[in-house]
Amino acid sequence: MSRVSQAEARANRKRVVESASRLFREKGVREVSVADVMRSIGMTQGGFYKQFASKTALVDEATAEAFSDMLRRLEAMDDTHDGHDAAWSSLIDSYLSPETRDNPGSGCPAAGFAGDFAREPEWRDTYAAGIRDMAGWIAPEDTGLAALSTLVGALLLARATAGSPLSEEILRAARKAAARLTE
Repeated sequence: MSRVSQAEARANRKRVVESASRLFREKGVREVSVADVMRSIGMTQGGFYKQFASKTALVDEATAEAFSDMLRRLEAMDDTHDGHDAAWSSLIDSYLSPETRDNPGSGCPAAGFAGDFAREPEWRDTYAAGIRDMAGWIAPEDTGLAALSTLVGALLLARATAGSPLSEEILRAARKAAARLTE
């Protein structure tokens, strides 16, 4: 039986973290087992314990990586738009869209992990740091927090009412409200 190289082990760990992050946002942390994560990338559960001490450690790492990735995407938006205001406007449109609503696995970790972390205090520090970073990208202090709260709250409500006309109304109303928050 051959051993995997350090490079392969790092690549495997990255695949585990990415898959876990996606699955946790799609189905919820409690609904996804270690076996589910490993099966999703074609690996055995035994391979998991070579990389992680526990599912809790994986949740923490998957959360941190999801927020880091989100912040990188936000910062890249500043570079690809004509200033931060244009990037913020673009984020509002993409975040509060039917596509984002309907694809939680690839969406924002703030919305994707909110329900789980409200019930599980053991992961809140990592989540809180991610929220603070995202809000800071939007705008300083209370304005950023209020704007992010508007985005996340609206997205959660739109997901909960998906398939009804109310879902589209929520997205539309929140787009208008979010734009006014940073004027």
